[in-house]
Amino acid sequence: MDETLLASLREMQPELAAIRQDIHAHPEIGMEEERTSALVAAKLREYGLQVEEGIGKYGVVATLKGRLPGQRAIGLRADMDALLINEATGLPYASRHQGKMHACGHDGHTTMLLGAAKYLARHPDFGGTVHFIFQPAEEGRGGAVAMLEDGLFDRFPVDAVYGLHNDPGLPLGTFSTRVGPALAASDRWFVTFRGTGGHGGAAPHLSTDVTVVQAQFIMALQTIVSRNVAAVDAAVISVGAVAGGSFGSVNVMPSEIRIGGTSRSYVPAVRDLMEKRLAELAHSVAASFGCTAEPEYLRGTTALVNHAEQTGIALAAAGALVGNGRVDPNAPQTTGGEDFAHMLEARPGAFMFMGQGAGGATSEGLHTPTYNFNDDAIPFGAGYWVSLVRQEMGAAA
Repeated sequence: MDETLLASLREMQPELAAIRQDIHAHPEIGMEEERTSALVAAKLREYGLQVEEGIGKYGVVATLKGRLPGQRAIGLRADMDALLINEATGLPYASRHQGKMHACGHDGHTTMLLGAAKYLARHPDFGGTVHFIFQPAEEGRGGAVAMLEDGLFDRFPVDAVYGLHNDPGLPLGTFSTRVGPALAASDRWFVTFRGTGGHGGAAPHLSTDVTVVQAQFIMALQTIVSRNVAAVDAAVISVGAVAGGSFGSVNVMPSEIRIGGTSRSYVPAVRDLMEKRLAELAHSVAASFGCTAEPEYLRGTTALVNHAEQTGIALAAAGALVGNGRVDPNAPQTTGGEDFAHMLEARPGAFMFMGQGAGGATSEGLHTPTYNFNDDAIPFGAGYWVSLVRQEMGAAA
């Protein structure tokens, strides 16, 4: 365990916690991170780094060259956006913006990377270049793709790129990851069923009933994973919304019902299959009841796949910081989604999970109204980034 590094970062913790809590109090959702990105850029310039703003709209990249010889370059990425959730923590620094909240810890991710940037600017004892990447819009609004399309890795070339995410389910000061597929492709789908509707009391037999269609479709949907996807492959299809009719006129059979949901997968062929079967079932079930279907399948983030070499480096960095006994190299796969996956398609790299569970509010799950990032995790996250730079470029090349 690197107690010296952790001790230095704990000295910075009050300052960094104040930054984190300020970001928490002023949450901004994806592609609206004007204040957050400006704060990040100002801090990075204060630390003496070269800074460029406006990459993919609100993305910020800071560059630091080590004082040792070396040509290698790496990227360290943190996300900045919040979620559309009403905060219920009761904290003195709770969200000041109704309906918006940092419920996934991106305020902490941003702060930890800022802490690492400040520390490394003071101690640039490495050979090569580090690009600190602060990304907007991770939560389903295309921030990674926006930065890539704006020339992220052309303007800031890297040999590898790394990401980090907190996990309130893991003990504080522990780390976890795995080689290969770690998080799932995350897609959304919608189906609109249309019929004639009619009088549900006097003449249902003269109508085409979309309520029966949607009921049959939802049941049939469950057969895609159970009967079309191989048992050794993981996949999920869930219904998240059903809308149609009016509770003010329950004797009226609606002429239209819309259903929406999410699907998750790891294998591209399974993803293709789910899109195909969902549309086939929608059309066939609708036709069997004299109705029509309009399916829409929207692909989101791709599956996140960690590269073997960089995962080994990430594990070594975490082990050097907290001890190998507190690092899990065989983390279970999760069907959560993460758009850092797009950066891993563009460059080799690895995504790490960091434990921050310590009881109280910090043990609440991600994306819940009572979640709060644990400020005691800041030295561990910043320390991981510093340790990673040392593993990648600590000696003269």
